[in-house]
This record gives sequence, C-alpha cells and structure tokens, in this order.
Amino acid sequence: MTEFKVLQQGKNCWRVACSDRAAFLIDGEAYFGVLAQTILRARQAVYIIGWDIDSRIRLVRDGEGENWNGLPRELRAFLNELVSRRKGLHIYVLDWDFAMLYALEREPLPIFKFGWKTHRRLHFTMDDQHPVGASHHQKLVVVDDRVAFCGGFDLACSRWDTPEHAPEDPRRNDNGEPYDPFHDVQLMVDAEAARTLGELARERWRRATGKTLKAPRKTEHDPWPEQVVADLEKAPVGILRTDPDFNGRRPVCEVKAFYLDAIAAAQSSIYIENQYFTALAVTEALEMRLQEEAGPEVIMVLPRQCSGWLEQGTMGVLRARMLLRLREADRYGRLQVYSPERLGLDKKVINVHAKILVVDDRLARVGSSNLNNRSMGLDSECDLVIEAGSDESLRKGIAAFRNRLLGEHLGATPQMVAAAVDTHGSLAAAVESLGGGERCLVPLQERVDEWLDELVPESALIDPEKPITLNELIEKLAPEELKIAGEKGRSRKGAVLGLVLAASLVLAALWRWTPLGEWLDVQTLAAWGSSLRHSPLAPLVVLVAFVAGGFVLVPVTLLILAAALAFGPVYGIVYGLGGALASALSTYAVGRMLGRGRVRGLAGGRLNRISRRLAKRGLLAVTAIRMVPVAPFSVVNLVAGASHIGTRDFFWGTLLGMTPGTLAIVLFEEGLVNALKDPKMGSFLMLGALIAAAVGAGWLLRRWLQRKGLEAQGEKDG
Repeated sequence: MTEFKVLQQGKNCWRVACSDRAAFLIDGEAYFGVLAQTILRARQAVYIIGWDIDSRIRLVRDGEGENWNGLPRELRAFLNELVSRRKGLHIYVLDWDFAMLYALEREPLPIFKFGWKTHRRLHFTMDDQHPVGASHHQKLVVVDDRVAFCGGFDLACSRWDTPEHAPEDPRRNDNGEPYDPFHDVQLMVDAEAARTLGELARERWRRATGKTLKAPRKTEHDPWPEQVVADLEKAPVGILRTDPDFNGRRPVCEVKAFYLDAIAAAQSSIYIENQYFTALAVTEALEMRLQEEAGPEVIMVLPRQCSGWLEQGTMGVLRARMLLRLREADRYGRLQVYSPERLGLDKKVINVHAKILVVDDRLARVGSSNLNNRSMGLDSECDLVIEAGSDESLRKGIAAFRNRLLGEHLGATPQMVAAAVDTHGSLAAAVESLGGGERCLVPLQERVDEWLDELVPESALIDPEKPITLNELIEKLAPEELKIAGEKGRSRKGAVLGLVLAASLVLAALWRWTPLGEWLDVQTLAAWGSSLRHSPLAPLVVLVAFVAGGFVLVPVTLLILAAALAFGPVYGIVYGLGGALASALSTYAVGRMLGRGRVRGLAGGRLNRISRRLAKRGLLAVTAIRMVPVAPFSVVNLVAGASHIGTRDFFWGTLLGMTPGTLAIVLFEEGLVNALKDPKMGSFLMLGALIAAAVGAGWLLRRWLQRKGLEAQGEKDG
C-alpha cells in the first residue's frame, strides 16, 4: 500500500506535535473517570474549555456516598474543594455565552453557580467573542500543560454512559432527569501535543477576558494516571481548528481542508461517526469518491434521528437531502449508512455524539467538529489527528480503535471485528457478517414529509458555513418571485411586497445585531407596562404595542416577556398570546393585501407550488412553522398572507404554535422570580412544575404534529 502524508502545517492543520502517549477514551464512563483522576493530580493549572458546562454533573458515578477520593462528586464542588486544598493551583473554566435558544437545555445562571461561594483560584467566565449566530464549540481540558483531552465531550448533563448503552441504567441520570444512551469519544494526549493545546486554551481565555495567562512551569510531575494504558506511543498529532472571521482575525478553516484532503487520500475505507451530516463540501467530496470505479468504501454511523423535534425538523431534513445525494452517487454500492440499535431500547435512541473519521488504518481523527457547515467555517472547533505513515505500530493502533468502535455497536470484540475484516477483505462485509445480534447496526432509512421538506429553507440559512450578512439574509429569506430584481412584467403590488419584506428583514437585523436592541430592552418595556397595570386602557394599549412592534420587527418573545414582568403570570399569558395573535394577523393582512393576487398569478412558480401545498395542510403547516424558526415572526406573517393559507388556518395554527413557547416564557419568569424572592424548596418545586407543564404542552403539540404528518404521508403513499 502506497504511503501518503496528509497532515500539512499551514494548509490543513495548525501544528503537528508529538505525543509520547495517546489513549482513545470511548464513552463517558471512561472519559469522565480518567479526567477526574487527571485533574486530581494537577499542581499548577487546569483549563476547561467547552460549548456547555454544567456545574452539577458527577464525574464519577460508581460506588456509594457523596464523596470520591475524599472530594465531592459534583463538578463545581469537586473543583472548588481541590483548589482550596492545593496551594498554587488555578482552574480556569471557559463556557460559551450561549444563545437563548439553548436556555431550557442548560444549567440556569451558570456564571452565578460557578461564581457564588467558590474559591478565588477557581475562575469562570463566559465567552461571547464570536460572530453573530456562531458558537464556541471546542471541547478541551488541559492539565499543567502535561496532559490534554480533546474530542466531542462537554462537561455537561446527559453525556455520561457506559459502552453497553443499557436500556435502563440508573446512573444515566443528571439533575434528577434520566436520559437516553449516549455515545462519544475523547482523545487523551501528553508531551508536546498537550503543551500546544495549553497554548490554544490560554489564547481563548485572552480573547474572552483580555487577560494573558502565564504557561505552567516545566516540572517532572506527570499527571497521567497510572491505570491508563496508552493505545499509541510516539504519535504525531495534528491539531486542526476552525476559527471564524471576527474582530479583524482572518478565518481559519483547517478542519474543512483536512476533511477534504483525507477523503481524497483514502484508499480502501472511510469510517465516519458523527452527530450530523449536513456539510455540503464533505458531501461533494464523498460523492466524487463514490463515483470512482475503484474508490474506497464509505461506512457512516449516525444517530437514528436528530436530538429533539426542532433539530429533527431542520437538521434532520438537511441530513436526508445530503444522504439522498450520496445514494444517487453510489454507482458501485460502496456506501453504507447505519444507526446503532440494541434490544430493549424501544423508542429510545443511542445518541451518536462522536465526531470520528478513520481513513484506512492510517488516519484517526477525534475532535469537536460536526459534519455540518457550521463546523467548517462559522463555529470555533478543535480536532486532533494521528497519522500513522509507515509506522506499523501506529497503523495497528488506529485499526484497533476503529474495531473497538464497530465492536461496541455490533456487540462483538475488537478481535472479532478484525478477524471479519481479514476474512472478507471489506469493512462493509465485515459489518454485515457480524449483524443480527442483540446489538447491531441497522441501515438508516430517512423519510421526510414533503410538506416539511418544503418548509425548511436551504442549508445556508439554517446551517451556514460563514456569518450571514444583511444582504445575504434578505436574498435567502425573500421568496424568489417577490425579490425586486427589475424583471419584465412584475406588478406594482409584487414590487411593494418585495420592498416590505426587504424593509422587514432590515429592521429584524437591526434589532438583532445593532445597539438598537439595547435601547428598547425588556426592563424598559416592563417598566412602561407596569405604569399601565391598573389602567382600564391597559388591554388596548398592550395590543397596540404588540401590533406596532410587529410592524417594526421588535422580537415578539421580548414583548411577551415584558408583558409577563409587567402584568404577572395570568395577564402575562393573556396579553402575550392576545398581542402575538393581533400582531400576526395585522402583518398577515398586509401580506395578503399586497401579495396574494401576485402569488396566484405566478402559476408554476416555486412559491406558488409551495403555497398550494401548504394550503392543503394549512393548520398543520402554520403550527409547524411557528415551532421551527425559519424566519423572523413578522416576515413569516407577511409571506403567509401572500400565500394560499387561509385566515382561519393561520389564526388557529399561530395560536397552537405560540402557546407552548408563551407558557414557557411566562411561567419560567414567574417561577424564577418567586424562587429567588422566597428560596425555599416549595418555591423551586413550583418552578419545576411550571416548567414541566410548559414543556409537556409543547411535547403534546409536537406529537400531534408528528402524527398528523405521518397520517398525511400515509394518505399520499396509499
């Protein structure tokens, strides 16, 4: 087999640094346990960089009692007690300053939880130094610049699991909530590779805080736990980054460049595990290899469905489109796409969260980057790659890693997988020969309702590869037939509607991305509303405020929250829903007045076809689009008015779609205020009950939407 070298500093990786020892930590039991042991050995500095960090999680779950090795099990208490005992040790925790879209999935008030009653040498900050719409997605822990961890794991809830992924494991429970099986991988390295990752972590801290940290002193102390046996020794480790264009920094796209180079270099097999599959560039690269007569096999392991209804209705649709492209390109039958299953899970899903690429037995890549467009250019990412070259021991170690992963999914030992590969001379054939047991890889067959496929816009909007400018946003959201491009025959009403849409998008962008949003914040609105609390004109004034806010694109969630703060929970719900409906109907009427005749005259046009399809399931479509945020609230209303969707369907669909979110906003705000005013167990139980009620309402509505969608698909298939 011809030797190849893929890693190239300055082209597809930042640095190539040697690691004396490297270990693949598969699943949370292995990673969290080893991490706890390593941090326990820290002497100078620990850097924890994450997309999500939850102070309440337990790193170690076996054994009895609240303590482990004399220290608390919960993360914040564990770190705090450790720095309190160990003089000179500093721990730096850097968490992404997340978007409110994720607020209900994360620990409330993390900066308060980490900052309250913690030692002065336990430092915590949230990092918002990224472009609009981006996230910090790197997942790193570096201990004394001697040992480092990088991969797909955040120190967050719902991550811990064993390789068995048992249907019922009482230890798979965080903050009182059980969760589905979870599969992920972290790579542990030392020596020069760890020092380089420490450099990266300190740079991230400097960007977030403006403070420069000193590197730990070089000592002979080795924090690598004795019980961890290295899978590889003397391994060259490539460090890849995605770092978007921001504050004058040039974009770094090493992650994308390496994916493309590695796929192009594959000779016999490409093995992929990933949470998503929506990256256009990677899809195109795989298409080219599948069209070759003697190209490599492509084995992909993806979750049966994306996590949560919102992701399934957006990223799931995009994934189905990309997989369809690959299947159409698979001229020689070398593509296999699976999801892991095991008996007893029923409707539970093994959440494949790993970000793995193994090419032949020569490249092993573990990191934070998903196979989506965001990871290629918008979000910050960090991946590690080990390239074997002609080193036979490294090649065996990489093949053994791949075989461990497949063995876990197939209920087989790595040795059984290796033997099957040798016997059949094919990775795909080996997988098929080991199938059929209690644990197996099941071919993934994606089905997406046509109506939902039509609702979800192109990937560049939901899953962008780079920050989206205002002009690009207008181009992507304004329907083709309503853009003002000066084509012949365009009616005056069509042009007016195009201008209204463009102006609406400009206003939406101003509220979202400029200081204008800070001028009219929720406290200002709530204070203004409180002055009207006892006025008989309050209902009328609130409705007028919602309608006016809709026409100038004030975010409707901001208005709902302000109403809750000003008028309390009962009137907050009434005013919030009533105002949102009034605003929706007003902007819908403008769209109908300006554009409906225009749309009807566009026989054969894309918008006309979509509009008629939506009209057949008007109530269902409007309800769904309220729960899948494809565009600003008022823009959706304008386009709906210019479509074939009837007023009755629009009204009831908006009411159904807005109710769970409104309940969640109002009840959470009220419960949180009461809990903070009266911090007793009963207050927090009431807060939990209110949140559960809102989440339950949303869950019932999603089930109804799914059932209706399946019924509609069944009618079509029949």
